[in-house]
Amino acid sequence: MVTLLGPRDELLRAIEHSFPRLDILVRGNEFHVSGAPPDVALLERTIDELLIVLGTGQALNRDAVERSVSMLRAHTKERPADVLTMNILSNRGRTIRPKTLNQKRYVDAIDKNTIVFGIGPAGTGKTYLAMAKAVAALQTKKVSRIILTRPAVEAGERLGFLPGTLSDKIDPYLRPLYDALHDMVDVESIPRLLASATIEVAPLGYMRGRTLNDAFIVLDEAQNTSPEQMKMFLTRLGFGSKMVVTGDVTQIDLPSGTPSGLKVVQEILEGVEDVHFAELNAYDVVRHALVGSIVEAYGRWDQRTGGPSRAASVKGRAMRP
Repeated sequence: MVTLLGPRDELLRAIEHSFPRLDILVRGNEFHVSGAPPDVALLERTIDELLIVLGTGQALNRDAVERSVSMLRAHTKERPADVLTMNILSNRGRTIRPKTLNQKRYVDAIDKNTIVFGIGPAGTGKTYLAMAKAVAALQTKKVSRIILTRPAVEAGERLGFLPGTLSDKIDPYLRPLYDALHDMVDVESIPRLLASATIEVAPLGYMRGRTLNDAFIVLDEAQNTSPEQMKMFLTRLGFGSKMVVTGDVTQIDLPSGTPSGLKVVQEILEGVEDVHFAELNAYDVVRHALVGSIVEAYGRWDQRTGGPSRAASVKGRAMRP
């Protein structure tokens, strides 16, 4: 009971906040609840799910409680405990797992399909979970190498001339992939894996003319590919390989007038067997809680103005003298 209630009854307060119409009293090892029968039944199911999670040795937090209640209220076929206890990868005592229902469905889709598109706003774990699946596939010898790539497109800023070697010049574009990699692989082994090309991190332009066999390939920031680049990338697929393409169609940094390959490919490949499009939304943001609110606020603004907020602001700046 102490673990279920959390330090200083933090989790109990989260439960009370999620069920404002119920009177909840804890005495010893018992919950005494009064209120509408459907709400009481939902609270009982919530506690059962949280106990299952605790039974696996996993700690709970306020976010896990709130997400469990939301999943139960949505009457999904997946149980909250199935989502919160799904382990993708463990490294240095830290386990990477999905935290929302859509994230679990995204991970399941990666297991079941050869090409998966993960589309959603910043902070939804699109790239992070894909990279975790890639590392897990390498560790279990399902693939012999990992290829991480993204287009070298500046995000609304002009970086200008960058000194150094070619590797130094492209490093700023690929740094987010390296950062995630350091969370998943022992730091000491990363140079060896990179030197042997077991793990390759490269700009999208390096993919042209190649056939990628027995590899787990992740394309990040795919909204910044042109339709031609997207076709080029997808046709690199070789035998025994798996591809995950991630992007956010509301954050396109391509020059004005250039269509996004990620937007076009949804129309082209919709319905093609062994290709899956996974949609994530503001609810799936796993950064600071405020990030989800920011994403939702920008989404409402886009609906009112009839287009991506960033595109409108860039156009406005371009018109100024």
